Amino acid sequence: MFISPAFAQTAGGQASGASVLVQMAPLVLIFVVFYFLLIRPQQKKMKEHKAKIDAVKKGDQVVTGGGLVGKVTRVDDLYVDVELAPGMKVKAVRTTLTDVIDPMTAKPAND
Repeated sequence: MFISPAFAQTAGGQASGASVLVQMAPLVLIFVVFYFLLIRPQQKKMKEHKAKIDAVKKGDQVVTGGGLVGKVTRVDDLYVDVELAPGMKVKAVRTTLTDVIDPMTAKPAND
């Protein structure tokens, strides 16, 4: 007597084009934010690094991936000869160079 009958609701039909667009909008917005805040700056940084490493020439001071700092004595397509100390040269793979140090801003190592 106190219990009322429960009736199942009917399905609202198929989703319209506007509701699908509203559901997809947050996903598209997240992708756009990731692109402009993460992907695009990283690609720009990689391009600048590649250009810097490709422009290495004899006499430049470089840092290798292992943290060694030296002066370039010879540049090849794949390898770079780096002089770490007077008379001590090593051959490094060109792609493992991490930075080219500007001689104007670089401080001497013993200061």
